[in-house]
Amino acid sequence: MILLIAASVALAAGLIVYLILGTLPARSRAVQERMIEMGLDSMLGEDAARRRARQSTRLQELLNYVGERVTARQRDWNRITARLIHAGYRNPGALQLFLGLRFGAAGILAVFGILLGSALELSGPMALGLGGFAAYVGWFLPNFQVSRRITARQKEIQKALPDALDLLVICVEAGLGLNQALVRVAAEMRHVSMLMTTELSTSNLAIRAGTPRDQALLDMAKRTGVADLRSLVTMIIQTERFGTSIANALRVHSDTMRTKRRQRAEEAAAKTTIKMVFPLAFCIFPALFVVVLGPAMIQIFVTFGQLN
Repeated sequence: MILLIAASVALAAGLIVYLILGTLPARSRAVQERMIEMGLDSMLGEDAARRRARQSTRLQELLNYVGERVTARQRDWNRITARLIHAGYRNPGALQLFLGLRFGAAGILAVFGILLGSALELSGPMALGLGGFAAYVGWFLPNFQVSRRITARQKEIQKALPDALDLLVICVEAGLGLNQALVRVAAEMRHVSMLMTTELSTSNLAIRAGTPRDQALLDMAKRTGVADLRSLVTMIIQTERFGTSIANALRVHSDTMRTKRRQRAEEAAAKTTIKMVFPLAFCIFPALFVVVLGPAMIQIFVTFGQLN
């Protein structure tokens, strides 16, 4: 019975992992192009790569089909689309793939939840309830992954933004135009945050393609969803409209960003005392009590035992 339960859980986990990993490319395009340039692409096994690419394509087609049936309903999918964009999933079929993955994970976990309930010899309603709970978990697993990715990306951008703004101030005060300064900052920030470099480079390409700079910067703020970046873009747009000095405005905003970063660090340091209460109470103090009071308690028991 235990082996059947373990096999069911392992099979369900394996199918979920395969479902998620099957939607990912075999390797990143940058790595693939670099290996082709170096002549090392054949070392990875072209047949295996093509086979995996075909399997990934078929799985993506299946998930896209399920997602298209869902998105065909008259609903507003803008909120989910915005979350996927914030997470970095910006290809046109990201919404259909995401919805298909949610339904696929929910269905697989529901089936194995019912099988697990049958293996545990639960009653019919209990087995169905376990399957429903497993489907609920599978439904929210992709959303949880998207939320984690959004949080990680926004934290990275928020952490790198003050440094990027300092570089922008230096470039503008050195005599560069704002467009050239953005290009320079994008090139220099690759040593600090590749995500920040990617976002700035995307905006620079949009400006070169003919998009107005104000619109390109607003699009960057919408893509990331970072409040500090949105306030910076708003400040730049208002400064240009009112004709004030962009260098002075950037310097004042840079001072504000550094102050915010210091305040965030102080807030995180102040929270550490509260966060350490539970590890101290449940992990460290019991061990200290055993080490300090253990010999004394043993001696007390031995003494009372001799008296009896």
